[in-house]
Amino acid sequence: MALTDEAIGKIKDMIISGRVRPGEKLPREADLAAELGLSRNSLREAVKALTLINVLDVRQGDGTYATSLAPSLLLETLSFVVDFHRDDTVLEFLEVRRILEPAATGMAALRMSPAGKAELGEILDAVTVESPVEDFVATDLEFHRKIAVGSGNSVLASLVDNMSLPTARARIWRGMTEPRALERTLAEHRAIHQAIMIGDADLARSWATVHIGGIESWLRTTLTD
Repeated sequence: MALTDEAIGKIKDMIISGRVRPGEKLPREADLAAELGLSRNSLREAVKALTLINVLDVRQGDGTYATSLAPSLLLETLSFVVDFHRDDTVLEFLEVRRILEPAATGMAALRMSPAGKAELGEILDAVTVESPVEDFVATDLEFHRKIAVGSGNSVLASLVDNMSLPTARARIWRGMTEPRALERTLAEHRAIHQAIMIGDADLARSWATVHIGGIESWLRTTLTD
């Protein structure tokens, strides 16, 4: 394993140093192994590992390439880890959302394009309090994802997207059990949207904090009861 780790480190150094740039093809296996002072077996294992985390792309019959290394691509592997969350960690995901989403919402108020703001309104109008809870929550997820993308920060958008998924079941539970939960959620979404529309970052951050904090508070109380 130590030899594979060494090989991974050397390939990483090649990319960080600019020896291989995003989207470029790596040297042939034999040449690369010689250049890095590695056995071909260690090199293959390193390439396999880096392919799994979207750093490298092996194209059959063509060769091995560095990927675009876009944050959204590299952070896709985070979703794999998030999929293994336990129900007792949902509150921790909500705590992280309460840190990240107000920041993303404030940035979106300053950076989201007019077209993006219009699309956000269309997402908001796609459901009512009479909609099935599952449809309501799916639209809720899309609403928050759109805001995160509108922040203009791809790393933040990927993190928000991954942190939202584990809380979906709790949101469905809340919609089915808490009186007027859907009405409250819609009202808070509209307040967030209005703050983004007028470009008020402080107000947008405040409403996002209230919104996420309300879900967290409800779940904490419910689990305690």
